[in-house]
Amino acid sequence: MAAAAGGYAGAAAEARFISNAKGKGLFATRNIRKGETVFVERPVVSSQFLWNALYNYRACDHCLRALETAEENAQRLLGKSSLVLPHPEQCSTRKDLHQQCPRCQVTYCSAECRQAALEQYHQVLCLGPSRDDPTHPLNKLQEAWRNMHYPPETSSIMLMARMVATIKQAKDKEWWIKVFSQFCSKTTNEEEEIVHKLLGDKFKGQLELLRLLFTEALYDEYLSRWFTPEGFQSLFALVGANGQGIGTSSLSQWVHACDALDLPMLQREELDAFIDQLYKDIEKESGEFLNCEGSGLYVLQSCCNHSCIPNAETSFPENNFLLHLTALEDIEAGEEICISYLDCCQRERSRHSRNKILRENYLFTCSCPKCLAQADDADVTSDEDEEGEGETDDAELEDEMTDV
Repeated sequence: MAAAAGGYAGAAAEARFISNAKGKGLFATRNIRKGETVFVERPVVSSQFLWNALYNYRACDHCLRALETAEENAQRLLGKSSLVLPHPEQCSTRKDLHQQCPRCQVTYCSAECRQAALEQYHQVLCLGPSRDDPTHPLNKLQEAWRNMHYPPETSSIMLMARMVATIKQAKDKEWWIKVFSQFCSKTTNEEEEIVHKLLGDKFKGQLELLRLLFTEALYDEYLSRWFTPEGFQSLFALVGANGQGIGTSSLSQWVHACDALDLPMLQREELDAFIDQLYKDIEKESGEFLNCEGSGLYVLQSCCNHSCIPNAETSFPENNFLLHLTALEDIEAGEEICISYLDCCQRERSRHSRNKILRENYLFTCSCPKCLAQADDADVTSDEDEEGEGETDDAELEDEMTDV
């Protein structure tokens, strides 16, 4: 895998400015066929969610590749250490390649990831022998964040910490500041709404506590504006608005590999039945929390606008932070490439319900062709919509953004 931070491969798209109201969008630079990979993008920075890591969802500290074998993954999720998976040769985990930081013992999937982390941010963030010291400023910051942002998680204070650490370590600090400035910015009122969504009703006091702990752990004179109340809120909102969920799973990789096996019909039916039952049992034990989860900042992906009838979708088929954008239908050169911020079930709800979710979570009202065609529909179209209006399922939104 590529070790450097940021970048994309084989892009058939480019970002273009649309308008002040809509900002940027992503447009096809050539004709793209349904099922084709539009691009594969590496984040400029990423981080595993803190509760996810605390509950032993073991992932590479740099690229978030799941570190357990498929069998270990299934045993933990099922709470059954005696479980044996068939076709163990289909597990892609390479434990022989795993490495640890010699100072703080965080684990990486490879020497390349350990080196990439060290060169980009880990020199600043390495806790050394203080990894389990609750009084260390970075540990105090992480504990405060966990006490404010419970599962289902949608962001991490450590994504911001890695942004700061990246610039502190960089020789060309201005280059990195320009990279981060590419992500969409918000007005002060919009920033407050994003922070409110992440931290809840007491967000102002909590944001100030986080700022003080963030300053104690990471203050840098060169980035002094990021540590002021206004600058910290802007940084927080940047991550909240642009962070893309990442999901990885050794078990999912094993299932995909098993699906591709050429088996006699009876063996195929037995294997499919085993996998179906395994997922049902896991759901009873662990609920919807199946993946190693985190978030990252992706320059190209962040330019993708929403549509309720998307022509592309994101996924993480390589079991790490490499984001694949895939065409859901044929896309012509010059056509805007859109993804959906809603899951499949939410996209089938009324225009009123869809836009309520989008306003609450992403601060905009959709004007895609589907919404325009339904503009004259009643505000609420069914009893089901009325019943579901009271709450937005953050877990469902997160699942949609972290498809493996």
